[in-house]
Amino acid sequence: MTTSSQHAVTLQQLMESSRGDALGLQLSQMVKGLENPSDITNIAFSNIRLDSRQVATNEVFVLLQSQSKNCQKSREYVSQAAKTAAFILAEIDPLALFSSSDRQLDDTQPSAQQQLAALPCPVIYVPDIREFLGELIQACLQSQQPVALPTVVAVTGTNGKTTISQLVAQLTQLAGMSSAVMGTAGNGKLGALVQASHTTGDALAVQQFLYQMGAEGAEVLALEASSHGLDQQRLQGVPVKVAIYTNLSRDHLDYHADMAEYAAAKAKLFDKRHFPTLTHAIINIDDEHAQVMLETAQASGLIVFTYSLYASKDASFVASAITPSLEGVDISLHSQAESQLEDNQFANKPLNQINIVSPLLGRFNVANLLAAIAAAVALGISLERIATLVPQLQGAIGRMQRVPSNDGCFIVDYAHTPDALSQVLDSLRTHCHGQLWAVFGCGGDRDAGKRPLMAQAGLAGADQVILTADNPRSEDPNAILQDMQVGMDDEQYQRTHIEPARQTAIAYAVSHASADDIVVIAGKGHETYQEIHGVRHDFDDSIILQQALQQAGRI
Repeated sequence: MTTSSQHAVTLQQLMESSRGDALGLQLSQMVKGLENPSDITNIAFSNIRLDSRQVATNEVFVLLQSQSKNCQKSREYVSQAAKTAAFILAEIDPLALFSSSDRQLDDTQPSAQQQLAALPCPVIYVPDIREFLGELIQACLQSQQPVALPTVVAVTGTNGKTTISQLVAQLTQLAGMSSAVMGTAGNGKLGALVQASHTTGDALAVQQFLYQMGAEGAEVLALEASSHGLDQQRLQGVPVKVAIYTNLSRDHLDYHADMAEYAAAKAKLFDKRHFPTLTHAIINIDDEHAQVMLETAQASGLIVFTYSLYASKDASFVASAITPSLEGVDISLHSQAESQLEDNQFANKPLNQINIVSPLLGRFNVANLLAAIAAAVALGISLERIATLVPQLQGAIGRMQRVPSNDGCFIVDYAHTPDALSQVLDSLRTHCHGQLWAVFGCGGDRDAGKRPLMAQAGLAGADQVILTADNPRSEDPNAILQDMQVGMDDEQYQRTHIEPARQTAIAYAVSHASADDIVVIAGKGHETYQEIHGVRHDFDDSIILQQALQQAGRI
């Protein structure tokens, strides 16, 4: 969002240009409570920043409450930004911040009011800033050069977000729409992805990217909506048209208090109060938490498409027959979705039965594909056309990614939760004629409660298990491995090999697996690093696996 001063805008101008819409009302409410509104409404600014270190002259700094709620740091951010900022919008009450109890004051020190008055720029308390921050950022960008934003398809759920967003982008691109993605595997137009640091970036990064993709002519943007991003309103102002729910399993309980809170965060994506541009919800009714999403979507008056892998279920899209092979899956797809659409060329169309030939391995990828197909239908692409496009699809990097070998089958996958690992192993079991191997670990500085659950998921789904390091971060890899072994019995130990060094563990699997075996290297997928003691070392599972196969003479 770098601009020159000639592109400066004022809050007054933004209020006038957005008069009558949600942003205009929010800005009017914000300035209504000020003693002298003109103190900030007529100040020209060229940019909005969320990082105090990046604030240049005549830019606006937005102070958001951090998860740690560290008042001392927040005061430092304000003081630093105030040196150059046009003004500051604070989610935290500035008076409370500068008079907080963790600051050691004496009678000779200035009061909070005096400290604020002494700052070089105004600081305005806006407790509900997150409710319109995205729209405010986008309005600033549009004031520089108006661009048409892409239609947004957002995917949420514990597993499947990356693959589904990639498949949606591929299907729409193959159908003739310029498409882009935003998520774990990278951001950008298809074929030109840039690695991302977060599944869902902060509000500024999201709006900048949305604007950039519009400027580059993208017509469709498929993005991953993480529970953190939804809970922290980082997607506020994103014009989501189609929302997809995959599933919910134990993950991020170091952030969410429990599964109910986790589900509630996901459900925000289907609420028109948060995303007023929504028209369609696509929901996996095979998941036990689907009802929360269904109720939210129905209360918002959305067109709801459901999907299922079970022929007995009454869903908009049902995989009534699934035939796996090492080349992919043949799917008999039963659909009534096109007859649900009231305002397009599919209206009143009878039930469809169509054969889909998918190059994607695994039963769970059938579910991912159904979600992507449903999104394509919601965007106006016919099932017949989709069926001709599916054979051209490619799986996301690090998601059920097969690494070539002369014999055996070697897979790299991002599965890093017990449920995801179980799904991967269960899916590959149908393809496996020999033994099924699983190589995985658990990340450090994350939910320790899932560590033994991960081990049990691997032992339940695989014949042979190799426990190793994932991203230990600041923790001792051996301590993490000890946590994973809690509850293991003698039979399980007999088919478990423990090797803390991940590269050595991968080499062990390659050298011990037979020609009929399938080996899954799970947990890191697309990642190109391994974080140890706070340092990221180059480490790509697919490359390490290729090297091990080469050294073993298997490629």
